[in-house]
This record gives sequence, C-alpha cells and structure tokens, in this order.
Amino acid sequence: MARGIRRGIRSTQVGLLVNAALAIVKLVAGVLGNSYALIADAIESTADVFSSLIVWGGLRIASRSADESYPFGYGKAEALAGAAVGLILIGAAVSIAIDSVREIITPQHAPAPFTLIVLILVIVLKEFLFRRVLDIGTEVDSTAVKADAWHHRSDAITSSAAFVGISIALIGGPGWESADAWAALFASVVIAVNGVRVMQPAVADLMDRAPHSDIIERVSRVARAVPDVCAIEKLIVRKTGLSYYVDIHVQADPLMSLHDAHELSGRVKWAIRDAVESVEGVLVHMEPFEGDIPAATGTVADRPGAQSTSRNTS
Repeated sequence: MARGIRRGIRSTQVGLLVNAALAIVKLVAGVLGNSYALIADAIESTADVFSSLIVWGGLRIASRSADESYPFGYGKAEALAGAAVGLILIGAAVSIAIDSVREIITPQHAPAPFTLIVLILVIVLKEFLFRRVLDIGTEVDSTAVKADAWHHRSDAITSSAAFVGISIALIGGPGWESADAWAALFASVVIAVNGVRVMQPAVADLMDRAPHSDIIERVSRVARAVPDVCAIEKLIVRKTGLSYYVDIHVQADPLMSLHDAHELSGRVKWAIRDAVESVEGVLVHMEPFEGDIPAATGTVADRPGAQSTSRNTS
C-alpha cells in the first residue's frame, strides 16, 4: 500500500506543477487574446491546482498507520479527497456557466488567432497527463488519483471546446464573436458531468459499497483452498483507501478443538493476505459445518482417537 500511495503522491505533485503553469499561461493568453473560453479554461486549471493539493493531502493522511483513535486506519481520507475534487469540479462548472451566459448576452471582440496555438499545446499535454495518471490510479486502485486524472481529461475537453469556439469566431467574422462564450458554456456542462462522475465512486467508497466481484472471488477462492475449510458461510469485503478489509465466516468440522479452530483461522487469514496484496486486514469467524465433511479436508476425524464422522467425497 505504501508504494501505491507514493506513486499516487508523485503523480499528483507533477499534475499540480503543470496545472499551476497552465493556469497562468491560459489566463494571460485569454486576457491578451480577448478569449473568454480561454479564461474559463484558466479557471478550470486553477481548480485543478486546488484539487491536486486536496488529493495530495488525502493520500498523505491515508498513508498513516492505524492507531487507537482510528483502529481501521486513515484510508477514508483518500475517498474524501476524491469527493472534494468532484465538488470542486461542479463548483467550477457553475461559475463558468454563469459567466459564459453573461458573455453571450454582451458579446465582446473576436479572440486573437494566437490563442489557438496555446490551446493545441494544452490539449496535447493534458491528454497525456490524463492517460498517465489514470493508469497509475487504476494500478494502485486509488479513487482520489483517478479523480485527479479525470480532472486532467476535463481540462483537455474544455480546451478542445475553446479551440472550436475560437475557430468559429475567427472564421465566421463579425457577428460570430459569441461562439467563444458558447464554447465556454459547453465546457461547463462537460466539467459538471465529470464532477458527478468523479464523486460517484468516492461516495461509494465512503458508504462501504462492496468492491468489484473479482476481489471477492479471489478472496473466496483462496480461503476455500485452505486445508480443513469445509465451506464459506459469509464473506464481506470493504475498501478503505487503497486497502481492503475482509470479514469472513469459515465453516469447519464441528469436532475440531478450539485450538485447532484458532490455528485454522490464522491459516485462512495469512493465505488471503499473502495471495491478495491489497488486503490489509482479515477477521475470521469460525463456525461449525453442518453437512457431510469432504474427505479432502483431512480434518480432526482423521486423527487418532477422534470421533468418526460421515464423509462425502463428492
């Protein structure tokens, strides 16, 4: 988990520096080039800077070890950071939409052609960052890092919209100046959609929604493969930050001693943690198996002096 958090923090730091530089470049170019779409894009990049700071802080808090106050660790800070990024995106979208409508009602002069060059560079750079950061976020399974990636994608989309709007304003000539503001309005809708998209998985993590079925299936498969395990009665997995916590009910031979049941629970626990690296904690509940015990389990009935019990090899 520590390695994943370090990678997430590094990608966030790079994004923070890039967003800060782009926000300044786009703001200056937008003011000098008379392009509100570019100014709106600069606002979105400024929101990106604050978002990256939030993600960075969230990952740093999430990396703390569990203590008496937070026995399950600080992992939820990572999901909180992702939710905050989504809220910032939605807030930026509302602000841009309001100003865009104002610009449409009172259109200004046509934007300068050089603003198109700035936008091309921004689109290429932000799309590259999106793909890179999303790969890292997917690899370490970080909601906050993936949210940061989608922030880069929203910036690339708003820049693309600004490029189209400015191009229309320049090609159309007098009377088409408001195309620039319409592009900014369109961009605000895209940003809002991305904000909702970013918030959904973050809120799901905060509400302990079950993770993807592949994680649950892997845990179940590993637990069932442990010798003396007869069945899995219940399996609950929840995500906390970059880690998972497992609550599993294991059924075993009812004639098994308390000591042997304890040993079996330990084997189940470490089998799961060894096989699924992202699992941080495992709580094993031992329960008696009520059916015919498979011969392959080799349970207490096979030991000298143990009471015999029916077997079923099927």
